[in-house]
Amino acid sequence: MSGEWNSGYVTDVTYTHGYYQELNPHRARLALIQAGYAAPDIMNACELGFGQGVSIALHAAATEVRWAGTDFNPTQALHAQGLARASGADADLSDQAFAEFCGREELPEFDFIGLHGIWSWISDENRAVIVDFVRRKLKVGGILYISYNTQPGWAAAAPLRHLMTEIGANLISPAGGSTARVEGALDFVDKILSTNPNYLKANPGMKERFEGIKKQNRSYLAHEYFNRDWHPMYVADMARWLGSAKVSFAASAHLPDSVDAINLTPEQQALLKDIPDPILRETVRDYCMNQQFRRDLWVKGARRLTPLERSETLRQQRFLLIVRRSSVPMSITGALGSASLSEAVYTPILDIMSDYKVRTLGDIEAALQGKVMFNQIVQAVLILMGMGAVAPSLDQSAISKSKKKADRLNLHLMERARSRDEIAYLASPVTGGGIQVGRFPQLFALALKAGRKTPQEWVAFVIETLSIQGQRIVKDGQTLETEDENRAELLRQAHEFASQQLPILKALEIV
Repeated sequence: MSGEWNSGYVTDVTYTHGYYQELNPHRARLALIQAGYAAPDIMNACELGFGQGVSIALHAAATEVRWAGTDFNPTQALHAQGLARASGADADLSDQAFAEFCGREELPEFDFIGLHGIWSWISDENRAVIVDFVRRKLKVGGILYISYNTQPGWAAAAPLRHLMTEIGANLISPAGGSTARVEGALDFVDKILSTNPNYLKANPGMKERFEGIKKQNRSYLAHEYFNRDWHPMYVADMARWLGSAKVSFAASAHLPDSVDAINLTPEQQALLKDIPDPILRETVRDYCMNQQFRRDLWVKGARRLTPLERSETLRQQRFLLIVRRSSVPMSITGALGSASLSEAVYTPILDIMSDYKVRTLGDIEAALQGKVMFNQIVQAVLILMGMGAVAPSLDQSAISKSKKKADRLNLHLMERARSRDEIAYLASPVTGGGIQVGRFPQLFALALKAGRKTPQEWVAFVIETLSIQGQRIVKDGQTLETEDENRAELLRQAHEFASQQLPILKALEIV
């Protein structure tokens, strides 16, 4: 009877437990400021289609923002509610369909509304509901974040997706559920491509792409390939959809997309500068980059900052390094391929930030006066953010207000890691969002909270946890069978955690 409520969406397997940093309003504010727009203070926020609720729960725990949201899969909504309850966050999370949730008049006006990916997999009827909701409930000056599959990047791969969907619907027995349909479709597509069809001759890159698809999580693939509705959309079509909501395109939430040097040739940059219409400019940019996934920020009533306002606001923005200094690669990949980072710019910035202390861009500028220009510092820090090496920080007052909530959620997630490895993130009140932390580092942190002080004591704690469940460590694809092998590998990881990850987690106020 699931067809009465699922609207053609896959519901027999739950979605993955991912975290999406673009849904962090603090990062959205920074992207707007960088693009030259005023950014609102975020008091009330909403996420539509929150999946397992990992992002919304982490954001609700790590900030004072009041969140509301819905995901019509009751199993996923229950999971999200449990995470919010563990932190004590003020979050209104439901399993209502979009039409029901968006029709609730008691909901406040929101400073931020976010949808990650869901737009591409819903019907036009639901899209209309969402647009009307944005029109009525996004506050003037508020931010809409919306990500979606787009053209022309999907043009070559869309037939491959269609083929998998048709095979799954018509050739594979539904008895095994969506996961079995994924496996059956992958196997049959493999057979088809092995015959070297003309489609593959015309699109030789699809073979490599399909090999990548086969390595992906099966639950993710079920949701990506077997929903009834799927429609990659040009940015111009998105602008037409959102026209009645009174929002205008402002910037990409994915900061590396805005860095022309790694995405566009000089000729392409010159061409884009001569296009006055912002949506046409974005359309042409998508063709230059062959964009297949957009992460857009739209604003209701965008206000341009003067150059002075922008530079002064940027100088006040706070950042910290969230990875080991030695692990930061000195290259980045954009639409043009791999590009080296300037040692003269990035090395002194990373050296300054390597103590994991929070600094403003103004602080960094003062420390590097005469060596690195401010615009170079801004671009470098934004690229480092896009690489996951640097994160923006909230002010100390906001950090203090959210610390207890974040601690409660993190303790819940660490306790959960004793038996599961689904959620590889913890909440940082410093960044206002999630930080990737794997299962064993979570367990080492839990042991530390329990009073175990040395790596050897952490290992004893983890060994005890694994032994109760009959679990062993898998290293390089091989299961470590003996206790000595498991203990040695855990001790190696524990020493690595103590020397490399623990100082960062302390700076992020996670432990």
